[in-house]
Amino acid sequence: MKDWFEMRLGKLVKIKHGFAFKGEYFSDRGDYILLTPGNLNPKGGLKLKGDKETYYNGDFPRAYILAKGDLIVVMTDLTQDASILGGAIVIDRPNVYLHNQRLGLVSHTNEIDRRFLYQYFNWQFFRDQVKASSNGATVKHTSPSRIYQCRIFRPPVPTQRRVAAVLSGYDELIENNDRRIALLEQAAAETYREWFVRLRFPGFEKMKFVKGVPNGWEVRTLASFASEIKKGVKKKDLADDEKYIGLEHIPRRSIAIKEWATAETVDSNKLLFQERDILFGKIRPYLHKVALAHFSGACSSDTIVIRPIEKIYEGYLLFTVFSDTFIELATVASKGTKMPRADWGFLKKLELTVPNRKLLENYQAQFDALFSQIVNLLRANEVLTASRDRLLPRLISGKLSVENLDIQFPPGMAEELNAESTTTAHA
Repeated sequence: MKDWFEMRLGKLVKIKHGFAFKGEYFSDRGDYILLTPGNLNPKGGLKLKGDKETYYNGDFPRAYILAKGDLIVVMTDLTQDASILGGAIVIDRPNVYLHNQRLGLVSHTNEIDRRFLYQYFNWQFFRDQVKASSNGATVKHTSPSRIYQCRIFRPPVPTQRRVAAVLSGYDELIENNDRRIALLEQAAAETYREWFVRLRFPGFEKMKFVKGVPNGWEVRTLASFASEIKKGVKKKDLADDEKYIGLEHIPRRSIAIKEWATAETVDSNKLLFQERDILFGKIRPYLHKVALAHFSGACSSDTIVIRPIEKIYEGYLLFTVFSDTFIELATVASKGTKMPRADWGFLKKLELTVPNRKLLENYQAQFDALFSQIVNLLRANEVLTASRDRLLPRLISGKLSVENLDIQFPPGMAEELNAESTTTAHA
């Protein structure tokens, strides 16, 4: 570590607050998406909210438009470790995203590599420094001047890039698996829509329809093939390492659960769920939080745990309650003003046109194959994430040397470095 130097972060970076965007220009549609701390993933990266993004339609300085690869830090709401620093924003649609005053845009000198800085920001040791720099009784705040006082261990730039290459390799594998998961989800959802909404199921050409309904299909209530499971559990009866799913862990518009906590973090009684139960976020159902569990555990009591009465209904049931139509009905029928909650008593009485058993079995077989692949990818990401998280503190602190390792830059990083070299050569 003889070439590693400890210094204040302020000697290497500058942080610019976001613009004070005016609330009267917020909208649910427009040309520019306004990012907030909620858009940043716990370990870095961008987390979009589908059709629930906040758009901005007022005037603003164009300097606050984010570019691909910009590095963003969270300045406000540091009560959770996950919100301290967001990491590198990888933008697929540049010139679309804006950042508000709760976020800071990081620029840096040529003595520090952006990818190394990104990984450094996700080191718990550094995150704790930032958290310690904050103040505020209810909502924690920090500032650029306070973050500048944090300490950083800086090796030479070539070493920085080698460290970043190791960690970025894990990140790229995880991102690739996430993209594959999204494609598999889309395939399952599209087959559901094609067969059960558009009614273009196998053999539909030869099927007799009566008043638009295929022969052999039945009008049935949701309760006839799905049950709400309300198996409560006291906190004292949960093992500390029991997996716990809060509403914050259920993704929006995705059936795959990628995040969870453990029971040691909870402070009240919860519900138990089993592997392959459907978890439906009860609070504000318009947030579209519906997922299929690939493990057993405990969940928030503000979750509706739904279980099919037979396995053949699983995929059909999942995408029925996941559908926009069902979410809209759950939202309209929800109870409460400030915190509207979905009402299972109402939802279970909804009448649906249910396919015949043969078609349900056919769809379930296809869904099983797709979901098995999703689960394999989710578990692969667990292993990759654990390996990366074990390596990160040792690499980023210099305790594990990269000098004698045969390191290949991962494709995404290699492409960025080539682009940067070309830009520098033309400058």
